[in-house]
Amino acid sequence: MIRRSSRLTGGRLIRAGLLATALSVPAGAALAAKQPSAPATAPTADTLSPAQIDLQWEKRGAKHVSDVAAELKQVEQGDGQGPFRPDWASLKTYQVPQWYADAKFGVFIHWGLYSVPAFGSEWYSRLMYTKGTKEYDHHIKTFGPQDKFGYKDFIPLFKAEKYDPRAWAALFRAAGAQYVVPVAEHHDGFAMYDTRLSDWSAVRMGPKRDLIGDLARAVRAQGLHLGLSSHRAEHDWFFDEGRKIPSDVNDPRYADFYGPAQLRVKEKGSDDADVFGDFTPVSQAWLSDWLARSAELVDLYHPDLIYFDWWISHPAFRSTLPKFLAYYYNSQAKLGGSAIVNYKIGAFPEGAGVLDIERGQLPGIQPRVWQTCTSISNDSWGYVENDTYKSPQALIHLLADVVSKNGNLLLNIGPRADGSIPQGAQDTLMAMGGWLTVNGEAIYGTRPWRQFGEGPTEVASGSFQETKTKPYTAQDFRFTTKGGALYAIELGWPAEGEAVIHSLKAEDKVKAVTLLGTGGGTLTFRQDADGLHLTLPQRPAGAIAAYVYRIEMQ
Repeated sequence: MIRRSSRLTGGRLIRAGLLATALSVPAGAALAAKQPSAPATAPTADTLSPAQIDLQWEKRGAKHVSDVAAELKQVEQGDGQGPFRPDWASLKTYQVPQWYADAKFGVFIHWGLYSVPAFGSEWYSRLMYTKGTKEYDHHIKTFGPQDKFGYKDFIPLFKAEKYDPRAWAALFRAAGAQYVVPVAEHHDGFAMYDTRLSDWSAVRMGPKRDLIGDLARAVRAQGLHLGLSSHRAEHDWFFDEGRKIPSDVNDPRYADFYGPAQLRVKEKGSDDADVFGDFTPVSQAWLSDWLARSAELVDLYHPDLIYFDWWISHPAFRSTLPKFLAYYYNSQAKLGGSAIVNYKIGAFPEGAGVLDIERGQLPGIQPRVWQTCTSISNDSWGYVENDTYKSPQALIHLLADVVSKNGNLLLNIGPRADGSIPQGAQDTLMAMGGWLTVNGEAIYGTRPWRQFGEGPTEVASGSFQETKTKPYTAQDFRFTTKGGALYAIELGWPAEGEAVIHSLKAEDKVKAVTLLGTGGGTLTFRQDADGLHLTLPQRPAGAIAAYVYRIEMQ
C-alpha cells in the first residue's frame, strides 16, 4: 500500500538474452565496482549503474530463468485463447461479474515478514534502511546495524505457529464478508505462496508452509470468494535506501531476495503515488519476471479477484499489463470462473478492471462498480504493536456510504507474525457481522437509488481522504434498492423520536415502512411537502447507530 513482457524469440527468453549480453560487459564496468577488499555490504548507490544493478539481480535468479520462460510462453498462448486480446480496446469490453457487484464487503489481509518487527507499518522493510526514520533507529536499537541484521534475518522468526486458516475463514464469514483477499507478495518480495520462480518463499523458508494455499482452501470451504493481492511491482526499487548505507542489500548473494533495488528517480516534490513524476529504471527483464509471477498466481490458485497496488500505474507497465489481463480473463473464462482486477487511478483505462480508491471515497453514484480499501486499524495495514482500531460504527457508516454509490468495501486486517488475529480486530469484525445479520438485506445485492443519500455531512472524496470526513448525524441517510424496496439507512438516532426523509416526496406514494431489527416493526408515517415523516419506537438496542428502514411504494 502507499505510505501509498517479454516475447519468446528462437526459443530463448529476452531475459536470458539480456543476461548473456550483460555477462560480456568489459572488466572496467564489472559488477563489483567497489575495491576487492571492500566488504560485500558496503554502499553501492554511487558505484553501480542501473544496468549493473539489474544484472546483479538477474544473475542471482538465473536458476529460475527456464521456469520464467515456460510461464511466459503459457501467457503468450493463453492471450490468444479466449474472448480478450492483449490490447486495451479489447480489455475495455470487460464486464464485472454479478457476484462481485452483489458482494459489497470483503476482507483484505496484510501478513508477512513485516509482521515480525511489528513496528511503524508494513513499510518497515523499506524504512529500516532509510536514515532519519523511526524504523531505522528502532532497528539498530532492537536488532543491530543493517549490515549485521538485515530484513532477510526476520525470515527464521516468521513461524506462523498459531496460524489456523479454517478459524480465519470462519471469522470472516461471521463478519459478513463475501470475499477474502490475502496479500500473496508484498513490496518486500517474500512470497507467501508456493512459487517455483523464487527460493524466497514461505514454503521453503520460515513457516515452510503454503500459507496462501491453505487459506484458499479454507475460504472456499466457507463459500466465500478468493482474491489475491500482489504488490511485487514496487519491489523493483523498494530496498534502494539499503544501497546508500552499509547493509545486506548491497551483498550480491541476496540480490534475488532484495530485487534490483533500483535507485528511485522522482521529480522534486512528487510523492510515491505520483508515478508520472517517477523515472525509476524498469528493465524488460523485470517486467517479464513480474508478468510471469502474476500469471503463476492465476495458474496455482485461480483467484476470483486480483488486487494490484499503485505502481503498476508506472508508464513502463503499459505494454505488459494487457498481456496479464488477457491471460487472466481468458484463463478464468475457460474454467467458468470469475476474474476481477482491482487497480488504482491511472493504471487502466476505464472499464478494463475495477477501480480501487485507497483510504478514501467517491462523491456520488458511479456508473461502474468500484471499491474502496481501508484498514481496520489506524496506523498500519500490517500488524504493529499498540495500534488502535476504527469503531464498528464508523466502518458500517463507511460501508453504507460506499454501497449507496455503487461501491464495495475491502476492509484490511493485520495478523500477528504467529498467525493470530488481534482481539480488537476480531471484536470489530464480529460487531459488523452482527449488524449485517440484522440489516444485510439493505447491503447485499442492492443497487443505487436515484440519489445516494441526503444530510449535512459531506464526504471528502479521493484517495487518502478518509480522516477528513466528519461523523455522521441522524439527519444523514444513505439509500439502496433491491427487489422493488427502497432502503434508507439512517446514520444516527433522532432525539425527538421522529425521522424525516426529505428525498421522498408525496408523489412517491409510500405504502409501508418497516424498521429492521429487534424493537422495530411497521412504523406510522405521513407524507408532507417536506418529505416522509416517520414516528419511531424506542431506540433499538445495539452499539452501532445505523438504522435501516425498508420502504415500500405503490
